Amino acid sequence: MNPVLGIDVSKAKLDVALRLTNGKVRSKVILNNSKGFADLAAWLAKFETTGLHACMEATGTYWEEIAQFLADEGFKVSVVNPSRIKAFGLSRQVRTKTDAVDARLIADFCSSQNPDPWTAPTPVIRELRALVSRREALIGMRTQEQNRLLVARPNVIKSIQSHIQLLDAMIAGIDSNIRDLMEQDPDLKGKRDLLDSIPGLGKATIPILLGFLAGPNLFRTSRQAAAFAGLDPRQHLSGTSVQRKTRFSKVGHAFLRKALYMPAMVTLSKTKWGTAFRDRLATSGKVPMVILGAMMRKLIHVAFGVLKSGQVFNENLHCA
Repeated sequence: MNPVLGIDVSKAKLDVALRLTNGKVRSKVILNNSKGFADLAAWLAKFETTGLHACMEATGTYWEEIAQFLADEGFKVSVVNPSRIKAFGLSRQVRTKTDAVDARLIADFCSSQNPDPWTAPTPVIRELRALVSRREALIGMRTQEQNRLLVARPNVIKSIQSHIQLLDAMIAGIDSNIRDLMEQDPDLKGKRDLLDSIPGLGKATIPILLGFLAGPNLFRTSRQAAAFAGLDPRQHLSGTSVQRKTRFSKVGHAFLRKALYMPAMVTLSKTKWGTAFRDRLATSGKVPMVILGAMMRKLIHVAFGVLKSGQVFNENLHCA
């Protein structure tokens, strides 16, 4: 049995549980910053960690730096959906919830389930993800201010308008940075051109897809890519009486799922291949919202396909 390291991640600290090859567990709390990472490395050096497998939950963005650090140190790292850890804890009848207990639970999960390794994104992909995430946050702030402007009292209207103008300028700056980043990296530029060949995908959506689909060896199949976005179908059937409608699991990246909503609408109504897809599903009795969701999933499949094959989108293949 190889040693495993369970990590419960929070904004300021990391609770870690190291399960050694003899079954004993050692625990530690470190800061979630570069100093804490150095302390962790020094602590791990006291033990036999050959073949160490580290595991953590994909909660927010607070796990990314420690995952990158451990991967750079040469350790195998897995980043798993929190729902898997929760289900594992229920199966073990774990009744206590503290950070230390969660770290040990994650270590037990890693030891028994041996989850797939996480592939660290390249520096340029990490930079692109940071830019598109920041752009999304700025757009959210601008929407909030625009909504406030509709009901604002006269004495604060000027302040809100000034803030909206500032946010517009910041968003334009982020857009410029994204364009420059894609132009300067030949691989990213080539993949951008591949995605740009898909009718319906816009200039704002392509960087998001590149940030989460264009990394090295992230997904083996298009189904895995769809599941990452929470666009995989979830069935609920039991016996002869329980037959609920099939829905998307939504156990995945909400940001990526949200980014596909408007492109799916545009594709269904404005493109030749999208209208053919819509008409085919409508003929089989699918309602509009089901068709919209199906197109969101289709866009993931198509984007994955052109990136994996290196071939531009062929509309004729999707209009039959």
